[in-house]
Amino acid sequence: MAIHEYFKPIDWIVLFGYLILTTVVGHMLRGKQSSIKDFFLGGRRLPWQAVSGSVIATEISGVTFIGVPATLFALNGNFTYMIWGVGTIIGRAIVAYKFVPLFYERDIFSPYDYMESRFGAPMKRLATGFFTVGSILGQSVRVLVAALPLMIVTPLDLWQCILVIGVFAVGWTLMGGMQTVIWTDVMQFGLFLFGGLFALFWAIGHVPGGIGEFWETASAAGKTQTFDFTLGFGAELQFTFWVALIAVPFLNLTAFGVDQLNAQRMFCCKNAKDAQKALLWSCSGQFITLLMLMVGAALWVYYQANPPEGAIADALAFNENGVPADGDRVFPIWIVTVLPAGLSGLILAGVFAAAISSLDSILAALSQTTLSLFTDPSAERTDEQNARLMRNSRLLVIAWGIVLTLFTLAMAELKDEIPLLPLAFGMTTYTAGPLLAFFVASIAGPTHFSYKGLVAGALASFTLAAFWRMDLWVFFKGNEALNSFLGSLPTYTLSDAGVLSASLSYVWLWPLTTALTLGVGFVTKKLR
Repeated sequence: MAIHEYFKPIDWIVLFGYLILTTVVGHMLRGKQSSIKDFFLGGRRLPWQAVSGSVIATEISGVTFIGVPATLFALNGNFTYMIWGVGTIIGRAIVAYKFVPLFYERDIFSPYDYMESRFGAPMKRLATGFFTVGSILGQSVRVLVAALPLMIVTPLDLWQCILVIGVFAVGWTLMGGMQTVIWTDVMQFGLFLFGGLFALFWAIGHVPGGIGEFWETASAAGKTQTFDFTLGFGAELQFTFWVALIAVPFLNLTAFGVDQLNAQRMFCCKNAKDAQKALLWSCSGQFITLLMLMVGAALWVYYQANPPEGAIADALAFNENGVPADGDRVFPIWIVTVLPAGLSGLILAGVFAAAISSLDSILAALSQTTLSLFTDPSAERTDEQNARLMRNSRLLVIAWGIVLTLFTLAMAELKDEIPLLPLAFGMTTYTAGPLLAFFVASIAGPTHFSYKGLVAGALASFTLAAFWRMDLWVFFKGNEALNSFLGSLPTYTLSDAGVLSASLSYVWLWPLTTALTLGVGFVTKKLR
């Protein structure tokens, strides 16, 4: 029996029923859409509670729902990923108390508008360009995360699953802009919470001995280890306390303070105080991260007590250590082969809708930042001018929807080379550091940093990331000459079998590229 045959007609009904319900609710709550302020910022009238839920839903997405349980199935997988919450809270607190007040001093639509006010239009164009590249790299992985389980449980090819997600995302964004995006995100947050809790209690309930046996077995195998104080920069040291304390705050400063994907939500609040509350309360989303780690541990114990057989065993391909050939398949396969019909459809609908939410969020952000390159979003306009800008905004949504869908299809080539969770976070290393550097330099002003130096530093940072990670070189993995050259670099290791791998953890690129970009910008200013 093929895996997709476990997905029953009732699952299809529930899945599409949920998507239709979400579409109807998004349409009902779309509000007035008469200007680009309504379309891109929800008219600055959205309650902070909804904005906070939207931030959590966007942050969690399918990457956490699918990728985090997969980390527990790695050979030494455990709870150490949870310690990243320390850096997450530090980063958000700084953004809330230092960045948000700067945003609300002016009637602006994005952090790049603030940069323009300090450094001029060239800085805005540069930051928008890096944001665009980072968005295409990062969000395509989130779409891929949801497309993969959909491919597993249906007879559809991967490219068809990606196309379906793209079509829905464009439709949701066109329907009501950020107002629809935020309210549909709130629905995904609720379904994620329900799905994670149900999966956890169902798995534990089917382990002989219940919760006591579950925790004892997981602990004995080291799956519940939370703290790792190992010092070092090796590729395997991603989730240590030092990474959480030093490197992760840099990522979150960018993700929530400079990246328009999340920053745009802050601009939807009525005032700076509400935006601060929305961001600080979004730290509670770490509970869902912990929940999905618990789900991963519960699935590991479940399969210890109930070894897979037949087609399920073939699909999971556990080795002698209980490690699957592809950890990202474990939770989706468990959902469709173990859970009752109907519930499988509901939980996978949440994964599917999360990908749509991630994509429609970035479509709104990309469309807004692109439009603002050619027009002042805060200027007063006639009704006719507003109508024309609205048409242009919707055309940009469609255009960016096509671009992101096509890039996701290209990114699918990496899915067998790099696990999805490291791939999703790794994509941020190309642009997160330079974006944060641009913002910090803008706060200090052009008297301290050279614009041309910042450009040079950003390009150097992008190049460094390319030679630090494996994303580009997996396409040329059969080239022995290239592998030999890369293997001679300190960032790679070439095994005796000719297999090339990264030797350093990508997480240190977040502070390193921030410092490199700022350093070049500062030094070139002083040398002039």
